[in-house]
Amino acid sequence: MPAFRLHRIKDNPRETFRWAAHSSGATLAKPRDYEPGEEFEASSSYALWEVLRGTPEALQLGDILEGPDGTLRIYKYVGFEEAQWVLPQVLGAPIPDQAVAAAVAV
Repeated sequence: MPAFRLHRIKDNPRETFRWAAHSSGATLAKPRDYEPGEEFEASSSYALWEVLRGTPEALQLGDILEGPDGTLRIYKYVGFEEAQWVLPQVLGAPIPDQAVAAAVAV
């Protein structure tokens, strides 16, 4: 049976998520807004939702399930939809001052 990792959305971003307009397409999520949680075994994301429903671990709006293949599904009012992590852009290594001066002199 597949294992799903639960990523719980933090309280402040959850309130923003709750009141945001529904959008189509993949939801872009920032890893800093989530806390990694437990792993659960279930046949699908909906099966896991059903198992956790009514328990203290129940899924809440904005929570993300990461599937065994790395796909992300975010829990919304309409069910589960595709999600993607938005990672910060990695800047290149700083240019040493001498290299900058040489480039400007040319």
